[in-house]
Amino acid sequence: MTRLSVNINKIATIRNARGGNVPDVTQAALRCEAFGAQGITVHPRPDERHIRYADVREIRPLIQTEFNIEGNPTVQSFVDLVLEVVPDQVTLVPDGHNALTSNAGWDTLKNRDLLTDLCNTFKAKGIRTSIFIDPVPAMAEGAAACGANRVELYTAAYAEQYPLNRELAIAPYLEAAKAARACGLGLNAGHDLSLENLAYFIQTIPWTDEVSIGHALISDALYMGLEKTIQAYLGEIRKK
Repeated sequence: MTRLSVNINKIATIRNARGGNVPDVTQAALRCEAFGAQGITVHPRPDERHIRYADVREIRPLIQTEFNIEGNPTVQSFVDLVLEVVPDQVTLVPDGHNALTSNAGWDTLKNRDLLTDLCNTFKAKGIRTSIFIDPVPAMAEGAAACGANRVELYTAAYAEQYPLNRELAIAPYLEAAKAARACGLGLNAGHDLSLENLAYFIQTIPWTDEVSIGHALISDALYMGLEKTIQAYLGEIRKK
C-alpha cells in the first residue's frame, strides 16, 4: 500500500506570515498523524521562510509514523541538521536558494560523485536516502549507481498535463518507475499531486511506496477540514 506523507510547509508559511505560533506547526504534524497520515514531510530552506530548523528539532522526537526531511544537500547546514535529528528518510532535492518551490530533479550522472558521497554519509547513520529526479529512466539508473535507496519522481509535469491527456502524462513516469524497480530502488512521488490526479498515478504505478503531498492537501483542508482531507487523499490512494 502506498503511504501518504503530509508536507506541512504551508502550515508554517501561514504561521510565519503573522508571527507567533499560530497555527502551531508541531501540533499540526501530530494531528495529521492522528487523522491517518503515515508520515510527515518537512522541507527546510536556508532562509527558513516556512519550516524552520527549530521546527525540525521539535517535531522529530514526537513523530510516531515516519519523518522525511527534504532539502538541498549542497547547503552544509542542511546536511548537519539531517545528521543531528536522524530522520527515517532524507530526500535530496536540487532546489535553488531563491526558488519559490522545487522545480527540477537531479542529473544523477553529472552529479554522481556528490550524490554518492551524500548517500554514503546518510546511510552510515541509518537514514534511508531518496534522490529527487525527473521522470527519465537514466536518472533512476544513475541514482542506483549513487547508492540511493529510493528515488522520488518530480510529478509537476504529470499534474500539468493530466487534464489534457492522462495517458500521455503518465507515460514517462511509468517508464522511469519501471527503471527504478529494475534497479532495486524504492519509489516515491511528489509535487502537485492532488485529489484530481492521485488515484490514476497510483493505479498505473501501484508499486509506488510513498507520495509526499503538501500544497494541494493543505489548500483542500481550508474547505474540507484537515481530518476529512487526509481521509479523502487516503481514499484516492486506495482506489482500485
